[in-house]
Amino acid sequence: MKKIIISILVGMGLLLSSCSPFSLVNSTVYNNSNVSEYKTFRIVAPPEGTLPPGMTMVTYYNIAAAIREQMVDRGFTESSTSPLMVNIAITIQKEIETAPALPPGYFAYNGMYPYYMYPRNLYWQNYYSNAKVITGIYREGVLTMELVDTDKKIALYSSSVSTILQPGDSQFRNLSEIAEAVKTLFSDFPVKLLPQYTTKSNK
Repeated sequence: MKKIIISILVGMGLLLSSCSPFSLVNSTVYNNSNVSEYKTFRIVAPPEGTLPPGMTMVTYYNIAAAIREQMVDRGFTESSTSPLMVNIAITIQKEIETAPALPPGYFAYNGMYPYYMYPRNLYWQNYYSNAKVITGIYREGVLTMELVDTDKKIALYSSSVSTILQPGDSQFRNLSEIAEAVKTLFSDFPVKLLPQYTTKSNK
């Protein structure tokens, strides 16, 4: 009996240790969009906006590389002229002094807000009055990506994963952990992995 109990405890320990520290907290398709209609994509570049406070260029490149891999594995081709842009946001504490407190493109969630690299108001003009806010999912360190048609100036899809900050710290996670977080970010993406990448995603 004692051996059985020990075996159960060991099994539970292995199960808990294998669980991902990341969870998908939002996955929303906007405007009845069909993302699979797009064949190319581009990721927001720092010159197009501003890096969220605390994010270094190294962290940006790590996040962008992980997003790029997921998009390519779904059959998209990266192109600097693509109308499909992947915007990136980090939810941070509302302690940063701004003028006004919430500049255009940001929206408060329980005292915090996602800081989008590419100003959201450029493609979501009626966001403040019409957005369906999903409350309770945004907390410090949540990574959000938003797919935008920059030609039509409309949002197509958004997803969020928690949390890419180190537990109890303001530092971003390392490269492998960011890749795992982005994999979770794409776990409910409307375009599935190409067959040849399905096995890789399960490893």
